[in-house]
Amino acid sequence: MTKVCPEIEEETLPKSAVPVSADVSFASDHFPTYKLGPDNQIIEEPKEDDKGPSVKETVQKESELLSDQHKRLSVRDLASKFDKNLAAAVSLADEAKLREVASLEGHVMLKKLRDALEYMRGRTDGQNKEDVETAISMVEALAVKLTQNEGELIQEKFEVKKLGNFLKQTSEDAKKLVNQEKSFACAEIETARAVVLKLGEAFEEQERISEASRAQGPDVEKLVKEVQEARQIKRMHHPTKVMGMQHELHGLRNRIQEKYMNSVKLHKEIAIIKRVEESKSCPFVLEGTQSLGSCLRICINGLENAPDLSNCSIQWYRAACETSRREAISGAIQSIYAPEPFDVGRILQADILSNGQKFTVTTDDPVDPDSGLQSRVETLMRKSNSEFSVVISQMNGQDYASRSHIFTIGKTRIKLSRGWISKAREIYSTSMQLCGVRSNIKTPTKALFWQPRKSLSFILTFESEQERNAAIVLARKYAFDCNVSLLGPDD
Repeated sequence: MTKVCPEIEEETLPKSAVPVSADVSFASDHFPTYKLGPDNQIIEEPKEDDKGPSVKETVQKESELLSDQHKRLSVRDLASKFDKNLAAAVSLADEAKLREVASLEGHVMLKKLRDALEYMRGRTDGQNKEDVETAISMVEALAVKLTQNEGELIQEKFEVKKLGNFLKQTSEDAKKLVNQEKSFACAEIETARAVVLKLGEAFEEQERISEASRAQGPDVEKLVKEVQEARQIKRMHHPTKVMGMQHELHGLRNRIQEKYMNSVKLHKEIAIIKRVEESKSCPFVLEGTQSLGSCLRICINGLENAPDLSNCSIQWYRAACETSRREAISGAIQSIYAPEPFDVGRILQADILSNGQKFTVTTDDPVDPDSGLQSRVETLMRKSNSEFSVVISQMNGQDYASRSHIFTIGKTRIKLSRGWISKAREIYSTSMQLCGVRSNIKTPTKALFWQPRKSLSFILTFESEQERNAAIVLARKYAFDCNVSLLGPDD
């Protein structure tokens, strides 16, 4: 094997190396330093000089500036801004072209450098050959990196071109808007000018009229005063037709009111006369105070040969007045009836059928309300739940001996309990019934009928008449809020 001296290599290499083209421009006068890892991969990137932001950063910055404009710009300012952005996009496109030329020159330089290294690898051996191969791998890595940079450059070029087209289109639209606003402004100016001319003509006409009126002197003013005085005298001594019609209508209303009062008075007198005549022939009479909280009772009139009340059939009715249509109170078939809040303001009647003969007894006036019931109900409605102390008199139609229970009326349901044990607890529904008691018990004015569901019913006795009536009113108000009507059986 022949040993090659270093001196010979130094002399032969410059002579055999292929000269580099003079049209290649280098960024620096020394070869960059790199570190290669496994499989000739570059593990350290060369530090590039900061010569300014890249195209992508510039595009992103411009997009953020456009999206962050919260204040409304005028059409002219918007058009000028689009023109500036279009000029910036054109300059970015020119910069991209220059970078593309520089990239092409870099490819040419790397190709020539690789050819020179390939030539040197064929002429050297040993350690020098390994160094040349290392340099060739570095050049190939640089070529790969340059290709990647070219791909990014192409993408940036596409985005710049897209942004330029967008800005160009928006600039044209802005110019159209400028022209359109200009035409609108011209039209408004012409309209305003025409209005000003019309106003000027109107003012001139008014001045001419005022000058003419002043020329006529005080005769016109005197005539105007005389006309006004004549109109005033006419209004004072000759009322208008509308005023006459109003007076006539007022008189008709007064006469109708008087006739209505006379009619009501006559009806009452006729009813009293009729009731007196019927009482003379009727063997029955209605006793008791005709007000809420009291009890009405049918009694024998004391006539001779009066029928036995226990053998008679009885049915109670309620009506708005004596002459109106009446409705039967279901279950009220006893000689005793305690009015409930639903009967206030109505006439109560009872039909008695005895030996094929029918007799009717009627209250003299509508049932009067309880004076303290309204305030009691308003006090209870301020609470979410109202509790009443009751005693169960009957359960499912059978007598029931019990101690005191709590009857709780809430906004959505009713509960009957003793301590922690609940007898019944039901929400308001169409199957629930609640009314004053209509059967013959010991204290009907304090008793209440409650049917939570079809298979369960109670008769509850309260401590006072007002508590019983307040419970009925309160439960019906809460049930009405739930779109449920609490009535008696078959009402």
